[in-house]
Amino acid sequence: MERLIVASVIVGIVAVVAIVARHRRVPDAPTQRRFAAPEQLDRNDFPQPDAPWLVAVFSSATCDVCAQVLAKAKVLECGDVAVVDVEYGADRALHERYSIDAVPTLVVADRQGVVATSFIGPMTATDLWAAVAEAREPGSTPSGGSCHRAEPRAD
Repeated sequence: MERLIVASVIVGIVAVVAIVARHRRVPDAPTQRRFAAPEQLDRNDFPQPDAPWLVAVFSSATCDVCAQVLAKAKVLECGDVAVVDVEYGADRALHERYSIDAVPTLVVADRQGVVATSFIGPMTATDLWAAVAEAREPGSTPSGGSCHRAEPRAD
């Protein structure tokens, strides 16, 4: 009988310790979703595949910031730089192909489709133009090449 009482006490103590430990456990913080821009494009998916540089703006017609980003990008259009608006409603297949899940997403790709720099969200015109200049001619910006994979920044 004495052994049964000792065993019951031990089981009770273990149960109390388990309950206390369970209540003290802090749940993990939820993971924060990080959006990613594509690192490679098939230039044949876009107009002017032979242009040395492509600036593709993945956008949505319902996004006001997208229109601002596209306007900044359009200034870069010239013989060497093709600028294309990949609007979700018109080009949903390209959004899906390149796993675009946030707009605006802007990518600058070379002739082979390698993405030299990208922005997700709004950016200043200065940051965009400097990033494209740096991609086209490394070392051409005062930062000495830090524009690769530039981070988005609000105006």
